[in-house]
Formats: sequence, C-alpha cells, structure tokens
Amino acid sequence: MKKEMEALWEEVRELSLGNSTEIDHLNSPPTPLQFLRDYVSQNKPCLISSATLHWPALSSWSQDTYLTQSLSNSPNVSVHLTPHGNADALVPFPNNNQSNNLCFASPHVQQLPFREALHLITTTNSDSNSSTQKTVAYLQQQNDCFRSEYSALSSDCDDHIPWATEALGSLPEAVNLWIGNHRSVTSFHKDHYENLYAVVSGEKHFLLLPPTDYHRMYIRNYPAARYSYSQESGEFTLELEKPARYVPWCSVNPYLSPENMEAEMSKFPLYFNGPKPFQCTVKPGQILYL
Repeated sequence: MKKEMEALWEEVRELSLGNSTEIDHLNSPPTPLQFLRDYVSQNKPCLISSATLHWPALSSWSQDTYLTQSLSNSPNVSVHLTPHGNADALVPFPNNNQSNNLCFASPHVQQLPFREALHLITTTNSDSNSSTQKTVAYLQQQNDCFRSEYSALSSDCDDHIPWATEALGSLPEAVNLWIGNHRSVTSFHKDHYENLYAVVSGEKHFLLLPPTDYHRMYIRNYPAARYSYSQESGEFTLELEKPARYVPWCSVNPYLSPENMEAEMSKFPLYFNGPKPFQCTVKPGQILYL
C-alpha cells in the first residue's frame, strides 16, 4: 500500500504542479485569461514579480516615521501578543496530565496606538538574543483590517488587482495588512478562499502543500484556549475557553527541534516520509497567489 500511495502522490503532483520542486514564477503580471486558465481553474499557486512596483507603499512604508505620522490620528490598532510568536497554533497546555496536552491557542489582543504597536514589533526584531524576549507582537488582525484600522494608508496601494479582479469576477471581499518580524510564525492551515499575498517590506517564507495532501496533516480536534497578558508582571497565562470549544487543526509542525525530531517523525510518518512541501519566498513587489 505504501508504494501505491507514494506513486499516487507523485502522479497528482506531476499532473497539477509539474516535476519541479518550486511553484511557477511569472516575471510580470499575467493577463486575466492566463491567470484564470493556468492557475485559478487548476487551483495552482504562482509567484508574480513586478506586480506592485508602482505602489507608493514600496518606498514610503520602509520608513517608520511615515507610517506613524500617517496613522497618528487613526483609531488604535489590534496588536496580537504571544510569548513565542506562534499565534493561532498548537501549544502545550500547562498543568495538563493527559498524554496529549496540546491546545489551540489564540493570542492576547490589545488595542494600542500604531506608534506603540510598531515599537513592540521592532524592539523584538532588534534584540540580538530573541530567546530572552517574553512577548512577541504581531499586527495580524483579520476581517478587512486594512480598510478599517489602516484606512489612512489606502492611497498607498491599489484598491484591487485588476487582472485578478477580472479573472475572479469580483472585487476583494477583504484586504488585510500584517506587520511582524522574524519571530512571527503561522502554522499549517487552509484558507477557504482565493488569496493574493503581496509583500511591501521584508520577506515572507511559505511552505505549500497541494489539497491532495490533506490526509498528511493529521487534522485533529484540539481544545480552544486563549493567552492573557499582564502588563504589570509581563507574563502570559493560558486559559481554556469556557464553555469548551474544539478546533480542528493540523497536528504537524514542520520545523522540528533536535530534541523532539525523532518522536515527531514517528508520530506523523505520512508527512515526514512523504513528498517535501513547496517552498516559496515572497519579496517586495511580488504577489503570491494561493
């Protein structure tokens, strides 16, 4: 059965993504027809260069003073705080004697002026020994936050991507702005909608798997919990939600530490012994479709 499964993986990948270990990279934006035919209809990701080079954001957002001044009169922004940077992810629940003590932990969300929020992020980023940092801040609000919390910056970007809008037949339902640092990590997950991910400053690294690899994710139900952060002590507490709620989530962490590598690989052989994920790094001016 193992050989038959491996052959199926290879055939599916070759059919949908080709033999390369990298996703398609377009040097310039596609036409609406090309995008719809070659990528949207095939549920196939691609990286598109020279897609946003005309956005004023690419030059102005690299300056902290520009961002803080532009947002100085705006409402507070939603800052997501965790002890290690892994919000909306599986973490061990303390004082739990069960063999499987993982829970799905949501971050502590705090409303702060943008200047203070950005200071939290850049302070963590500049620390040479990040392991001593007890708080990782990440601006990762969902629900169309760019057009609400960051609307003062709207003129710095196009309000939609024309070739994608024509191909998909609709304007964006939500536009989000996320600002983090090297400790900001997102766990394996599946979004139930089309995504266009543009990087304005820095880089974003992705691991991608085709939908046919769903069974390799070991989706299980985990109790929902939430971090609470104390300004006085600078410490986090993790509390299970009441009433109890369970979240189906991927059990696999692809970034293994040496001390738990052997145990994790034995628990999730379909992932670690199967085809490698596609790796992609998105840089300023580029858009990732996924």
